[in-house]
Amino acid sequence: MGDDIYEVYAVRYGHSARRSPENFIGGDAHDVDMPLDYFVWAIVGEKRTFVVDTGFNAESGGRRGREFVLPVAEGLRAVGVDPGTVEDVIITHMHYDHAGNNDLFPRARFHVQDCEMQFVTGRCMCHHVLRHSFEVEDVVGMVRRVYADKVRFHDGTSEIVPGITLHHIGGHSKGLQCVRVRTRRGHVVIASDAAHFYRHLDERRVFPTVHSLEGVLEGYDTVERLATSRDHIVPGHDPLVLALYPAAAPGLEGIAARLDLEPKRRDGS
Repeated sequence: MGDDIYEVYAVRYGHSARRSPENFIGGDAHDVDMPLDYFVWAIVGEKRTFVVDTGFNAESGGRRGREFVLPVAEGLRAVGVDPGTVEDVIITHMHYDHAGNNDLFPRARFHVQDCEMQFVTGRCMCHHVLRHSFEVEDVVGMVRRVYADKVRFHDGTSEIVPGITLHHIGGHSKGLQCVRVRTRRGHVVIASDAAHFYRHLDERRVFPTVHSLEGVLEGYDTVERLATSRDHIVPGHDPLVLALYPAAAPGLEGIAARLDLEPKRRDGS
């Protein structure tokens, strides 16, 4: 594995039972079970490891009726990542399920889009409908990191190291960013909430939590351009991810998957 070629892991830490109409603006005529899984991701190279998003803890998830599957730290350690030694954390956006666990990465520098930080500390948070997906303690924790020189801000597209680039998407949250990673099989895009499910990409439909409808739809085009193929896009909450990709190690089926390896085709072949 070269310096700019990475392994990529999806680690499942939470779950929410839902019906499909809850996952689309305008509902869904099929009205079938369509649960959300909650993930953090790890990007592992020969010399450096990056964590993408930090998840929620049992307390914040419980307040919102989410099932807590396992602590994020435990899931990361299962794929060989010690949170205490991680030096770079990428926050795709500041929603509660992506930016919690403030005490988990004491050595890390956090990578955030400028406009996301402006969004979560500005006048838009006066509106409950816009702030309900954020936890105030997560936001305050990020402000404290700014004052401790532990945040690196990005404006649009940035290469943080060779082989890993950040791309502002917006749409779901004002400063949402996706992560493009060079792997042995090509460029994998951790879409995070640029696409919650494969169906959002396939049908060009939108999850109900949204800052800009236009941003979501344009974002689908962006992640498709960035990825080597459709099979290189990893949606943020789809349980199919763990069904399609090989387990990270024996015994981690249903918990952690290797995204740098070839997935099964979604038609089952």
